[in-house]
Order: sequence, then C-alpha cells, then structure tokens
Amino acid sequence: MIGGRSALRVEEKELVAEGICKLRLVEPRGMRLPDWAPGAHIDLNLSNGLTRQYSLCGNRWDAMSYEIAVLLEQNSRGGSEFIHRQLQVGDLVQMGGPRNNFRLVPADHYLFVAGGIGITPLLPMIEQAAMMEVPWTLLYGGRRLSSMAFIDRLRPHGDRAVIASRETQGRLDLAAAVSNLPRGAKVYCCGPTSMVDALEQICSVLPPGSLRRERFSAKIHPGPVRSTAYEVELARSGKVLTVKPGESVLDAVLKAGAPLLASCREGLCGTCETAVLCGVPDHRDSILSDAERERNASFYPCVSRSASDRLVIDL
Repeated sequence: MIGGRSALRVEEKELVAEGICKLRLVEPRGMRLPDWAPGAHIDLNLSNGLTRQYSLCGNRWDAMSYEIAVLLEQNSRGGSEFIHRQLQVGDLVQMGGPRNNFRLVPADHYLFVAGGIGITPLLPMIEQAAMMEVPWTLLYGGRRLSSMAFIDRLRPHGDRAVIASRETQGRLDLAAAVSNLPRGAKVYCCGPTSMVDALEQICSVLPPGSLRRERFSAKIHPGPVRSTAYEVELARSGKVLTVKPGESVLDAVLKAGAPLLASCREGLCGTCETAVLCGVPDHRDSILSDAERERNASFYPCVSRSASDRLVIDL
C-alpha cells in the first residue's frame, strides 16, 4: 500500500559494521512490495510506540524485500535501541511509505558524499549511476573503518569510491572535490549536521540546485518570521483556523478534525507535505531546496509556519 500502512516481517537481521545492523523485510504473505527509487525511505512503526524513518539501501529491482540499515545511536531516543536489542527475526513491524524526498535527478556527473550511516540512501544512487554509465565519485567518511557499513559492496567500484576513516586519514577534503567538479554536476550528501552544513557553504558557489542533501537531524533555524497569530484556511472544507504563536499548523489542523498524516514532526520525513494554494509559508523544514522554497508550492505543517496573515492550503 503506497503511502499507507502495511505489515512487514523481519526476514533477516545481521550486524554489518560496528553498531550497525541490516534488516531484510518482507511482506508476510509473500506478496510483492511497492516499487521505489533511489533516495526513498520507509517509516517503521515500532511496537514500543515509536515511528522512525530509514532509507532503503537494498536492490531496488527486488520486488519481494526491502533492506534498511540502522545505527545504534549513543543517545538513542528508543528507536535504534529497540531495533538492535529487541526486534527479532520473525517479528512484524508496521510500515508507511515508501516516500522519496531525496530523488536522484539527471546530471552529467555526480559527487556523492556520505558520513557514517549516511551511506545508506546513496548506495542505490551509486548503483543507478553506474548502471546508466554516468560518471560519479563517492567520498565516504567515518570514525573508523570498522564502523563503516557496506565497504565490501563499494570495493568493486575501485578508486571512484574514496573510503576514508578519520582515525587513519583525517577528514575528507570536500572543498577540493567540489572545486574539481565539471559543469552540470550534482552533489548528493547524507551525513551528520557538521558535514552537511560545511558542504552547503562550499557548494554556495555552484549553480542553484546543484546540492541535494538529507539530514540525520533537523536543521536549526532562526526564530519565526512572525510572532503573532495568523489564519490558515483549509480550502476543501472552507474552515479558517487561527494559529496561535508557538502552535504548529499541524496541531491546529488536527485539532480542527482535518485528516493529515504526520510522522517525525521535525520537518525531516516529508509525511505531512501539504500543497499551498495562497499565501507565503515560513519554511522551517530540512527537506526543501532553496528553489522549492521560493516556489512556495508546498510546505511541512509540522514545523513550518506562515509569513503572511493568511495561508490557504489544500486540505
């Protein structure tokens, strides 16, 4: 069920690097799973009440299973710890998706940059680029080689995949890699906040839209554009809601009884994306590119607000 909820069974669970386990998930009745493209993720609704998003990193042409890899976070809020410590082969988990906020778009050349577990959404992209014979380079960094997953899967690509641990080789030279990019290149990055922020600065000299990134945690934004209440009109029902300072649009919408699916509530997963029909949003998500923000065609009501007195949305 695309975009809805369905059950998956844990078919395999194995440790693929220090602190990283890979899960192979299948439909319990052996049915085909929804298709997906590189960059897609699924929501896992765990039996401890938590919902977490994980990138699909397996073979996209395998219609019978999904693969994800999960890092055991040092300061786990309960999701990764549950998967590592409690989830067992044979258990059922509820799934939402797949969804894709990190699509691989056509380019003349790709630079992929991964930090740690950030390699997971990039693996299918690399394999897609290789299959299409588009030139690409990967910079993959981590603390230690022992903590970096899927190195064996990357070895066949030779020197196009630069694998470096900070323990032995120091940090990746992102500036040099970007400065050597040919015209028409796209940069795809997934990793810790420090890496993504640094790459955003470095790529600011490239044409708009050259950098696509996916973050582990929500980007820190300055204070809201406005500190006063504003109105949100639900176009389909005609309801007009007053959203108070400090209240999210999502909470106001749900309080009014309008159906709106949400998951992370951090502007990271894309579940609650809603079309904007009129007005100017105050975008506070970690998904949209600068060009997409300027278009104001959609926003994420879990974190984004309104910069105008009224926002008309497609609900």
